[in-house]
Amino acid sequence: MVGIIIDVFSGNYQSMKKILLIASVLLITTSCIPYKFAPKFKNEDYKVMKAKKFKRELANETSFIFKDPKDANEFYNYINTKYKLNHNNVGLNSPIQINTNTYYFTYHEVERTDETANIGLVLTDLVLDEKLGVTAFDNNYSSRKGHWYIVITVYDENLKNCLLDKHPKKLEVLQFLKELQQEYLKTHNYEELLFTKKS
Repeated sequence: MVGIIIDVFSGNYQSMKKILLIASVLLITTSCIPYKFAPKFKNEDYKVMKAKKFKRELANETSFIFKDPKDANEFYNYINTKYKLNHNNVGLNSPIQINTNTYYFTYHEVERTDETANIGLVLTDLVLDEKLGVTAFDNNYSSRKGHWYIVITVYDENLKNCLLDKHPKKLEVLQFLKELQQEYLKTHNYEELLFTKKS
């Protein structure tokens, strides 16, 4: 390779063609085009928005959403332990207390992905198939990286969504959810929650 570079600088046209060919092959086989992105919450740890806009399969309810960096079912274990639910309807209209008021808490754990297409590998396989009748990269045309999110909805005793702007307890519930999120992210042994005084 060093010899080829020296030849290029000394004006060797064939060496220049080799470098361009190598560079083109590298560029084609490593160029990935992103076509789907997981949400990124700029300057915030969470988002309050319609769940259906975040993930089409979810209900059209205003929800508190945050990225979950922990393993699968960790949030389930946290909620189950914190509220002593004994694995009964965890996160499905689970009753919670906020300043002596009873609310009902539902959550979903959902995945959003970053996805890329490697056009270079597709083109390379097309050429290989045409010239040699084989393909080498057919399992590598695209790649995906998953990101997990917790989507929470809270209802009052009249089944009104507490995260709507017009709800009189929105700020109180939102503050509770922010504190819940921070506690979940910082706690690793959920059994410890049983020995701490609840606010």
